[in-house]
Amino acid sequence: MEAADYEVLSVREQLFHERVRECIISTLLFATLYILCHVALTHFKKPAEFITVDDEDATVNKIALELCTFTLAVALGAVLLLPFSIISNEVLLSLPRNYYIQWLNGSLIHGLWNLVFLFSNLSLIFLMPFAYFFTESEGFAGSRKGVLGRVYETVVMLMLLTLLVLGMVWVASAIVDNKASRESLYDFWEYYLPYLYSCISFLGVLLLLVCTPLGLARMFSVTGKLLVKPRLLEDLEEQLYCSAFEEAALTRRICNPTSCWLHLDMELLHRQVLALQTQRVLLEKRRKASAWQRNLGYPLAMLCLLVLTGLSVLTVAIHILELLIDEAAMPRGMQDASLGQVSFSKLGSFGAVIQVVLIFYLMVSSVVGFYSSPFFRSLRPRWHDTAMTQIIGNCVCLLVLSSALPVFSRTLGLTRFDLLGDFGRFNWLGNFYIVFLYNAAFAGLTTLCLVKTFTAAVRAELIRAFGLDRLPLPVSGFPRASRKTQHQ
Repeated sequence: MEAADYEVLSVREQLFHERVRECIISTLLFATLYILCHVALTHFKKPAEFITVDDEDATVNKIALELCTFTLAVALGAVLLLPFSIISNEVLLSLPRNYYIQWLNGSLIHGLWNLVFLFSNLSLIFLMPFAYFFTESEGFAGSRKGVLGRVYETVVMLMLLTLLVLGMVWVASAIVDNKASRESLYDFWEYYLPYLYSCISFLGVLLLLVCTPLGLARMFSVTGKLLVKPRLLEDLEEQLYCSAFEEAALTRRICNPTSCWLHLDMELLHRQVLALQTQRVLLEKRRKASAWQRNLGYPLAMLCLLVLTGLSVLTVAIHILELLIDEAAMPRGMQDASLGQVSFSKLGSFGAVIQVVLIFYLMVSSVVGFYSSPFFRSLRPRWHDTAMTQIIGNCVCLLVLSSALPVFSRTLGLTRFDLLGDFGRFNWLGNFYIVFLYNAAFAGLTTLCLVKTFTAAVRAELIRAFGLDRLPLPVSGFPRASRKTQHQ
């Protein structure tokens, strides 16, 4: 369409077309995320829960799965929100008057931030509790059995839970600020929900503070398990021979339980055989790996992880110094600023790309640390063997982590892109002491976890390289000799 044609259109028509275009783009983006999340949950769900004799339970699980898919799509959208905004700002700076990117504007970005905020509140406060109560409900006593009876019970339980949570949040706000608590009674949508989401986001930021340093340290071991390590001072043939010999010896001991050795723990022996078989498969994989994969892939992956971890720690350290020197580095909301005016990185587009990579890296590290922690290890999903209640718990935890990612990234100074929409209305973001202590705690915990992990890894590699891990150990299952027998 030519410029003259645009002049013919009225201002109202242009606003209408822009609104329709934003709605279409937002719908397409969310539909793509929804399809990806549905495919992922389909591979993790337990098929037995959806193919049952009772059609009622199968229907309930299908409805709960769709709600979980919606929540997981919102979580993925929250992860992509800040990187998409940073890249969009750089694109608008590089191509300010390009016809093919006129759909990418500040109004669309603001709308996406507001939609993610709205859907996050909807999922955390209503959809996920509804899905959990719906799967656990059986209907009221004396009522007709069926899905509708379960819906009635779930709605009642959800209303009671909502009143309880809102009452607790109102009491908390009254303790902090009595005037604000009175305002929240009259303005539910403008104050109460943002304050409730601020509390949930604060818990998510604290969870990221604990999980991210642990995940940064665990990323090296997780990557080492996925890739083939180079052979340094190792003899794989000898290890394979020793593993096969031990497996054969334990197998003969299991097949001949009526031997001269008494009190054999058969269950422990079976576990040892399975461990040896797993070790032998890994050794075979390492032996068959190519030289390029073994000597180039693993060092490059470790080098990338080391560089990204170092950049993350360095960025946080620089941000701590900026906080001490100038309080202008404090995170703040950007309610009315427009995109495409100035770059949010001193290095320009290259710095913006580094910011996006660091944000994704810290998010992946936080998820790895979350599932590696002893408190949440039981929530780890299993391939085609994850119960419905476990899927709901995973979706809730991932949504809490991902919705706190923009606040987490801005608090640590990973980016200078200020938070848009209601994300910038969190009161505690303007507290200097909270932000400074959070940065210092993150830097300290990350350094502690990395030092502990690297020293332990160096010790393990030295022990394995010198063959100290293959020293003979006492075999369990044999009775210990008494002192009298030893003296004889």
